[in-house]
Amino acid sequence: MKLTHFSITARNADRLAAFYVSVFDCTPRRAPVTLTGARIAAGCGLPQATIRSIWLNFPGVEHPFLELHQYRQTLERGLPQVNEPGYGHLCFQIPDIQDAVRRTLRFGGALQGEITDIGAPDRPCLAVYLRDPEGNLLELEEA
Repeated sequence: MKLTHFSITARNADRLAAFYVSVFDCTPRRAPVTLTGARIAAGCGLPQATIRSIWLNFPGVEHPFLELHQYRQTLERGLPQVNEPGYGHLCFQIPDIQDAVRRTLRFGGALQGEITDIGAPDRPCLAVYLRDPEGNLLELEEA
């Protein structure tokens, strides 16, 4: 068994893809496609589903990859909370947390918390929670 991908349902998949490319150096895995038809509807359980699908590779790895789906019809909800049951966040280990925070803010993301050292005295680890432009929770770690 292996983990193949993470999926985020986006309001605007192209804009969200641009964020992950600009901030985390993700690269397109394949050209964007539109998924529709009876097999797609049966698979996701939504009658007449039409999905814009963008796949991005994370730097240096083949799997898992990031899948961004934009449905023709979406249901709105409030921002996911850090302590809300269910999927929590994506965490990226990065070499320079200050630079990654600057890029996150420049490309439409927002701070959720503040940079703090969550490591041990002999092994520091800087971390911060952020949100992507659509409000999804992210964590950055610099160790």
